[in-house]
Amino acid sequence: MSAVPELRGEYLWLRELRPVDLAPFTRIHTHPVLTRYLGVDRMDERQAEEAFARCLAQPYAHPRRRHTLAICAPGGDTLVGTMGLLVEEYGSNAMLTGLVLLPDAPVRGHGHEAGRLLMAYGFGPLGLHRIWAGHRVDHGRMREVMLAAGLRPEATLRQLFHTQGRWHDISTYAALAPEWRLTATPAELRILDGADRLAAV
Repeated sequence: MSAVPELRGEYLWLRELRPVDLAPFTRIHTHPVLTRYLGVDRMDERQAEEAFARCLAQPYAHPRRRHTLAICAPGGDTLVGTMGLLVEEYGSNAMLTGLVLLPDAPVRGHGHEAGRLLMAYGFGPLGLHRIWAGHRVDHGRMREVMLAAGLRPEATLRQLFHTQGRWHDISTYAALAPEWRLTATPAELRILDGADRLAAV
């Protein structure tokens, strides 16, 4: 099993999904507004349950490529959002995926920190060199989130994915491990350097 440890920041923390997270996970993936900008179409309840089961199985995959984590507020353990990291099968690269927060989430406005915690885990324990992310070009508010996460603008990928009956262009961003480390907070450095301590043992 390759479980991700709890990743704690100033405004939120990330953990592996648990069976008790099914209801909020389903709420997200069946919601017409929350799924508007995702790279997959809105699901019905059965599809959401099947997707959730696949997420619960991720820690048992070898090698593990997908990391879908629950976003929680400090002092709480309830899923208020999700975010993922997809490790690519070649090189030392990964993609941040699926940042979604529930409308009543107490961590709204701090979604970029979820990305930063996952990047610290990717650049640290997973030993990645490059992490990228993207958003639909018509989702203007995401640019600020990407920049706050320490990602730099790169390119526009034309008609990258098809949802809601049409193709969408995607604005992409990326960060490189040596550069991103220079911007890391103390909490992020603890995640990054945790891998260094393990390597030294």
